[in-house]
Amino acid sequence: MRYLLLNKPYEVLTQFTDEHGRTTLKDFVAVPNVYPVGRLDFDSEGLLLLTDDKQLQHRLSDPRYKVPKTYWAQVEGYPTEAALQQLREGVQIKEGFTLPAEARALPEDATADLWPRNPPIRYRASIPTSWVEISISQGMNRQVRKMCAAVGLPCLRLVRQALGSLSLSGLAPGEWRDLTAEEVADLRGLAGADVRHPRPARPTSLPPTYRPGPRRQRP
Repeated sequence: MRYLLLNKPYEVLTQFTDEHGRTTLKDFVAVPNVYPVGRLDFDSEGLLLLTDDKQLQHRLSDPRYKVPKTYWAQVEGYPTEAALQQLREGVQIKEGFTLPAEARALPEDATADLWPRNPPIRYRASIPTSWVEISISQGMNRQVRKMCAAVGLPCLRLVRQALGSLSLSGLAPGEWRDLTAEEVADLRGLAGADVRHPRPARPTSLPPTYRPGPRRQRP
């Protein structure tokens, strides 16, 4: 079994083919028969798990197992405590009422090491921005963006930072690595999967460390 952790760049489809010629996972991950766990929107960035372990893939995507996914959202304006409390308790979006979530405002220096987005977000001097951290266990379509909008905080940028105990751990956009056996065991335990599952396979030609994606030519 293979378990890969990718830092998905902005404007990359969470699939391996596209009839319109857009950038896909195939441009970064040359490992056969692995598929993404859940979805990460074309215009969202960050942590994406890929595996050929169908049982774990299903359980991590199923809200019944309450595996937390943590996001950093750059929003217009500053969140009030009332807005954060609404996010924690659940809000009404098109798909229904969201389950309780964890939400907090991030200090200004929390995102100091976050890579710049390419292209950058639209900057408007008259509208300040801030960052909010939100952890959810559901997977509704564009849920975090819709949650932010529901409390008056339009989302400008969205980065998935963690899945359960997994984090990006310094991976640059387009880089990936194999999970360690301990990380796989933690995930399987969190999802209530069979902890006696075989250990992850090591690549035959390269060590299980992250690989950079393709470098794009500067204009």
